[in-house]
Amino acid sequence: MGEGAILPIVPLTARDLGASVAAAALVVTLIGVGSLVSNVPASIVTRRFGERRAMVGASLWAALAMLLCMFARELAVFSLAILMIGMSAAVFNLARLSWLAEAVPVPYRARALSTLGGVLRIGLFLGPFVAAAAIHAFGALAAYGVGIVVLVAGALVARSVGELPTPGGAAASRRVPLRLAEVLREHRRVFATVGLGVVLIAAVRASRQGIVPLWADHIGLGAASVSLIYGLSNAVDMLVFYPAGRRMDLRGRRAVAVPSMMIMGIALLAMPFTHSAPALLAAALLIGFGNGIGSGLVMTLGVDHAPVHARTQFLGVWRLLSDVGATAGPALLSAVAAVAPLAAAVASIGGVAFAGAAAFSRWAPRSVPPAAPSTSVDS
Repeated sequence: MGEGAILPIVPLTARDLGASVAAAALVVTLIGVGSLVSNVPASIVTRRFGERRAMVGASLWAALAMLLCMFARELAVFSLAILMIGMSAAVFNLARLSWLAEAVPVPYRARALSTLGGVLRIGLFLGPFVAAAAIHAFGALAAYGVGIVVLVAGALVARSVGELPTPGGAAASRRVPLRLAEVLREHRRVFATVGLGVVLIAAVRASRQGIVPLWADHIGLGAASVSLIYGLSNAVDMLVFYPAGRRMDLRGRRAVAVPSMMIMGIALLAMPFTHSAPALLAAALLIGFGNGIGSGLVMTLGVDHAPVHARTQFLGVWRLLSDVGATAGPALLSAVAAVAPLAAAVASIGGVAFAGAAAFSRWAPRSVPPAAPSTSVDS
């Protein structure tokens, strides 16, 4: 919710500080850049201080960054604050995922992580509406005030969660954790196979955010129609996360991974043939459904493959792969659109979705992971 509250206002603040349109768009990307460069350091921070303290620290760091946004009088200072928000997101998301990986029993893992993905979508959806009310009452910078309040609340919630016992007991606590280079070497096959699917699904997910508005503009729809279609697509995305997690728990990860990518691929390939609002809405709803049933998929696959004694290091690399895909997807869309019609650019992302379906069909686990003894958490 904190991130959702500020996302619409970030480019406007950058413009007020003297940025051009292109520079304002670049400032927005700094959240992703901050997360991308901080994923591996986040694993070190989480390993050193523990999941609970990492979540609390990351929440307060982001709140400090938003306070800096409110009082920034130079574009460089504001840009640094936005970068700090991305850094905090990397630490918080990794620590939260690592905590859930240990706290949730294996038979419920996919449901827990798909719910995590679902509530993230809900927070991003609600944030702008809460910020809009604050902006109406107090002015544009009040959006950052909303972010600060909810992040401090998030820190309090994180502080209240139980400490996790060391996985495996005292013997595991004495085991020397693997270095990052060792994690990369020992799990290189997983990173090169299932990890490739993660890169591809992240590329499709990131690209779809821009594809629907761009194609709507291409066929001449107005801003109100674009917003309605985009909002309805996101609403469908939010509604199907729990059934998807349940299916993953009962039928295996591949049973959701492949259909998710296939559905988005079909919708993206169909989009260039839509020339009216109802037709585009149908394609956008299909994209939202395909993405929604994949809620929590990347996190679940990461936790499934992560070694207990080097979980944070592994998940740091896993998140890095996801962020690489999220950066590469829109870049591919932009590059193809620069030299070919927009329809070809949209179709190219559809092709990426089918490549992801093929990767998951080949390498995603077909069976459900075996159950392990659940870890009790101090209340």
